[in-house]
Amino acid sequence: MNVEIFDLLKKIFNKHGFRLYMIGSTSRDFLFGRKIHDFDFVTDATPFDSLKFLKANETFKKYGVLKLKINNENVDIVTLREEKNYIDHRHPNVITFVNSLDIDVKRRDFTINAIYINEKYEVEKVSLPFLDDIKNRRLKFIGDPLTRIQEDPLRILRAKRFIKEYNLNVDESLRKLLKDNERLVTLLNKCKVEEENKKYNAVLEEEYDI
Repeated sequence: MNVEIFDLLKKIFNKHGFRLYMIGSTSRDFLFGRKIHDFDFVTDATPFDSLKFLKANETFKKYGVLKLKINNENVDIVTLREEKNYIDHRHPNVITFVNSLDIDVKRRDFTINAIYINEKYEVEKVSLPFLDDIKNRRLKFIGDPLTRIQEDPLRILRAKRFIKEYNLNVDESLRKLLKDNERLVTLLNKCKVEEENKKYNAVLEEEYDI
């Protein structure tokens, strides 16, 4: 598996006294034994800490996000954080950097998107309850589904993509909730919608063996 990027970065972060974890699609693909297409990591280092030893795009550092390229692959490194007050159906008005997985996990959308894998390739304790959803390929929100959708309606499109890409099972109540709130997508920036639709179309064009 193509975990060389994680191996490289974890050594750098550990050397400077910080932790690094796989998260999101990186963890999913790792657990499914698939080639990793997106490299998403989280760390207890703030962007200001990371920039002392890492060269990265700082455009979104106030949100805790650093972007860089390694071996021609796009890599996102995000600081563990707490989010509050989604005022525009997309972005939180309050972001606080934290060093706790238990806090960071509460801001995540789906259980299959919240699998923290540490430097020893172990699933962290906070994610253990979610492994059944990975095993059973089940789409499930963290927290109240309607609240999570209203916070960020892009999650409706992400759900649609994940269902297709990973052949996920969906409870009928959740499927209905997603459909009933599709109108909220019109509140989003058109560029973000187009970007997500491109990802969905890419899934349709590529066959995944899972």
